[in-house]
Amino acid sequence: MSAINPGVYKAILHTKCAVPFDIACLLMRLYSYMMNIGVVSMLTLAGYSFLDAGLTSSLIAVSIFIIAPRISKLIDERGQSKVIPVAAAIALLGLVSMLINVSLHSPVWLLYINAIFMGFLPNAQAIARTRWAYLLRSGKLGDAAPELRTVFSYEGVLDDVAFMFAPAFSIAMASNVAPIAGLVSGGIFFLVGITLLCLSKSTEPTPGWSDRGKTDQPVKKARTKSIIRTSSIVRILFLLLFFTGAFYGVFDTASIALAEDLGNPNIASIGLVLGAIISMIVGFVFGMIRMNVAQYKQIVCFSALIGIAYGSMMLISSATSFIVVSCIGAMFYAPFLIVANATCERAVPGKHLTEAITWINAGMSCGIAIGPTLAGVVIDELGSIACFDMGGAIALMIPLTAALCFRIIKKNVRTGSYEAL
Repeated sequence: MSAINPGVYKAILHTKCAVPFDIACLLMRLYSYMMNIGVVSMLTLAGYSFLDAGLTSSLIAVSIFIIAPRISKLIDERGQSKVIPVAAAIALLGLVSMLINVSLHSPVWLLYINAIFMGFLPNAQAIARTRWAYLLRSGKLGDAAPELRTVFSYEGVLDDVAFMFAPAFSIAMASNVAPIAGLVSGGIFFLVGITLLCLSKSTEPTPGWSDRGKTDQPVKKARTKSIIRTSSIVRILFLLLFFTGAFYGVFDTASIALAEDLGNPNIASIGLVLGAIISMIVGFVFGMIRMNVAQYKQIVCFSALIGIAYGSMMLISSATSFIVVSCIGAMFYAPFLIVANATCERAVPGKHLTEAITWINAGMSCGIAIGPTLAGVVIDELGSIACFDMGGAIALMIPLTAALCFRIIKKNVRTGSYEAL
């Protein structure tokens, strides 16, 4: 059973101590979503080839995938204020160096080096969600605390807002002002966000925090194994979000190819924008729903729903069917991601939560990076319709994986917040 309460977001808006770090993480997210497409537009407008631009952007993605979880592990072990400024300084150094090299039209190998340093990017999504989980689990917000589902829905809406507007803003700045203008503005957003986050120390989680009543006790600072090695749930969620990113990358690429086949480039943008708007609205509404359903059942259920919804892309054969599938699939996209993050919170102790959320986000990013490559091969050989078929098959791997791992999920996902044993 479930109930809808439209007033649940009031508790978030009234949590004044969270405002600074949420604004900070939103600004950081704007830069992270601007970065890859911003690099491509900047380099091509500055006279570099699309191959050079694509390789540089891919190097940033690979660097983030390798480095970001390790940064988050250090954040969990040593604290946000000790690790984030250092990592951010390295990332900004890489950005500034790239901007200078592009302005001077330096050799492309220098851009590759810059791209690696830009990958030292603290994961804003994980940082914000961990701070919220810390405030809620520790009881610091008292009886006025919002529901964790509502918080994750709210954070999901912020993700969607940044995802929708940041890339378009970056491209517009690069095209209309100067090639480097998009990433310059992104770097300013990131710098302001990092500064604001580091000043918000009252909401910073104590290293080693785990459960209510133990959050502020001193802990032994010992290096531990990565959560991806010790938690089966994190590995399962990584895999589920990898398939999600992969089918979405295929879906985006195939939609552009379909639009070209039909001779109407607006079809792709209309379908994708409608899907993004629907996802944002549904995610917002989903946060109002209080579901009295075990968390392990929720993740399995929404895995089935998103898999079947986007598995229907196998039926796409026209502009109308593409838009219908895009809208139907978007109805389950945000709820699935919200439930996945909530499942991670239920299965992982607080002292590893930043790393865990970063890992599952890395799974999504890895899938998004691989999806377009697979799509390009299939489109060149078989066409856009066959590419949608492949995307649908990848989407159906989500419910299949959840079903095969059902026993593990049920055993390891707790009903309430994680309690240290």
